[in-house]
Amino acid sequence: MDILSKLQAPEGAVTKKLRVGRGVGSGVGKTAGRGQKGQKARAGGNINKKHFQGGQTPIQRRLPKRGFRNPLADVVVNVNVGALEAFDDGVAVDVTALQATRLVQGRFDVVKILGGGELTKKLTVTAHRFSKGAIEKIEKAGGKAVVLASPASREQSTDSASA
Repeated sequence: MDILSKLQAPEGAVTKKLRVGRGVGSGVGKTAGRGQKGQKARAGGNINKKHFQGGQTPIQRRLPKRGFRNPLADVVVNVNVGALEAFDDGVAVDVTALQATRLVQGRFDVVKILGGGELTKKLTVTAHRFSKGAIEKIEKAGGKAVVLASPASREQSTDSASA
């Protein structure tokens, strides 16, 4: 029967940490197992750098720099008017309803309704943005397009109110 207070690792399972550069007698003294001269023998040699390609000009420097990606841009998710046929006639469609029917998924800032497809049902659609074609099709079917304030315009309106 084992006693918990006397548990220990089996013999040979735990080895001492190898201490390099501690004298010739240790077997890994002087050059500390790095051999003689060269890049790999030096402190801070580029061999451990990410994307290091052996002294060759790295690919991120060989390729041309093009364009610009705005990190502050709104993430816009698009929904076509034809997809709104999934809703019943006379229903109010908003962002939460679109998420519930899985027409809009993931992280986004703005929902935009586009004019693709046909709409036959009278719906009150609430979204941040609408294309001209989408507004025409919604109103032609007897519905109404309600524009929500987008996140960027909310920031601007609070700035102008405080000034």
